[in-house]
Amino acid sequence: MKNRKFMFLGAVSAVLATSLTFSTTLFAKEPATKAAVEKPSTEASRLQALAKFTKVLSIVERYNVDDLTIEELMDKALKGMMTNLDAHSNYLDAKSFESLKVQTNGEFGGLGITVGMKDGALTVIAPLEGTPADKAGLKSGDIILKIDEKSTLGMSLDEAVGIMRGKKGDPIDITIVRTGEPKPLDIHIIRDIIKIESVYAKTIGDDILYLRVTSFDKKVVDGVTKMLKKYEGHQKGIILDLRNNPGGLLDQAVGLVDIFVDNGKIVSQKGRDTRENETYSAKPQNTLTTAPLVVLVNGGSASASEIVAGALQDHKRAVVLGTKTFGKGSVQVILPITKTDAIKLTVARYYLPSGRTIQAVGVTPDIKVLAGSVDTVENKFAIKEADLKKHLESELEKVDGKKKKDEGEDEDDKTIITEKQLTKDIQLKEGTDIMKALIIVKG
Repeated sequence: MKNRKFMFLGAVSAVLATSLTFSTTLFAKEPATKAAVEKPSTEASRLQALAKFTKVLSIVERYNVDDLTIEELMDKALKGMMTNLDAHSNYLDAKSFESLKVQTNGEFGGLGITVGMKDGALTVIAPLEGTPADKAGLKSGDIILKIDEKSTLGMSLDEAVGIMRGKKGDPIDITIVRTGEPKPLDIHIIRDIIKIESVYAKTIGDDILYLRVTSFDKKVVDGVTKMLKKYEGHQKGIILDLRNNPGGLLDQAVGLVDIFVDNGKIVSQKGRDTRENETYSAKPQNTLTTAPLVVLVNGGSASASEIVAGALQDHKRAVVLGTKTFGKGSVQVILPITKTDAIKLTVARYYLPSGRTIQAVGVTPDIKVLAGSVDTVENKFAIKEADLKKHLESELEKVDGKKKKDEGEDEDDKTIITEKQLTKDIQLKEGTDIMKALIIVKG
């Protein structure tokens, strides 16, 4: 893939260089007919556009109030062109390109937050679970207004990410706008090394397995497979939690769907260049379970998460519950220009099995449930059977004491979700109730 990208880019450069060298002579020999003037060829239009760009560049270099070098002006022009294509394309100068390679290949300090451009505003897609951003209270949908007193208006996505990344222990102040809050909020965060547990599991009662996937790194399929084998006795129903999962690797999203679906299309990607077109399908040998499935999503579920939720929904394999997802359904590739800089370019869009796109639309859940807790009221004045029979005080203490001990043990057990914990998460509570009904129906 990378080699092909280099070859393709080189071919374009070669054609352009040849055109610039020989076009003047070629057009001088051809008669300037009226038709040729009215309908210039594609090559002539390209040359006119390049001439216009060169002229503007020359004027700005000569008369602009700030003394900028031609290299600085060219970098600004390239950034402007790329950021105006879409919210995810960008020009990566030497600093940004190196920062991206560090993020991809090495350990770095940061906030543990995934951001994107939505309607021109720097928006939190999701804080990753257990990271400094999550602990500080950042939420999906928050709009970042300032980073360390620097306005994000006009700031590119990669520039914002570069500012937020830093050494472990370094502080940062984020000013956000949040729906429902009367004024902007200032949030103080201490950077840390970002380490994420992408897959973990818990049980709900004796029959339901809760699977949480926090991000789609390279270990997701293996992680889910191990959890399914480990909790084999708790698989009458499965709840797959993709809330605040910002996405990640496409092959892991495809592999996760393949665990639950035994045939048919999972996702396809289509671009202007037909070489970018690809269709991914399920294989029967990869299916590990046919248990009823509920998928939890919200506005922080993006990209790979939306592919999984949408594909399972299209196959009618799962009930999708929660709120509408983020709506990031495009494919970006990094194309090096030189050894030190590159461009990040959107080359294709994802399409779900039904043919629908998730780009700027998202996945609409089958059952809409807003986040929140369950209001519960305990009637402390109800007369119990034990009170009527006037059990001996010592016997009641034995029973009550044991009960309290058991409840305490449940609260401390990190492998189970208790009824009390369910009341704090209404989406999970609704998903659990639906799962119980599906288990009864399936028998």
